[in-house]
Amino acid sequence: MFPKYWFNGKPWENTEHYLKHSPITYMNNIKTPSLLITGEADYRTPTSETEQFYQALKLQNVDTAMVRMPHMSHALTARPSYLQQKLEYILWWFDKYKDRLEDK
Repeated sequence: MFPKYWFNGKPWENTEHYLKHSPITYMNNIKTPSLLITGEADYRTPTSETEQFYQALKLQNVDTAMVRMPHMSHALTARPSYLQQKLEYILWWFDKYKDRLEDK
C-alpha cells in the first residue's frame, strides 16, 4: 500500500525520494532525548525501523529508550493493559526530564 500511494514506487526504484523522507537522513540534527515505543505487529513502522533509529540516536549520543510492545499494531491500543503500559512509559520519560522542562 505505502509504495503505491505514498512513495511513487519501491525503495530500490526511487531511492532519492525515500532518503529525502527518512528520519535517518537527518540524524545529525537530532539532539532531543527520545522515547521510542514500537508495536511488534506494526506493519506501518516495523520494529526493525525503530531499532535502526534507536541505534542511530545512540551513535549520536542522544539519550534514548526503546520499548517493544508485544502483539501491538501501530496504534498500540489493542488491549487496555497495553494502552496503560504505553502511558506509563510516556509518563516515566517525561518525569525523567521534567527538571529540564521546568528550567525553560
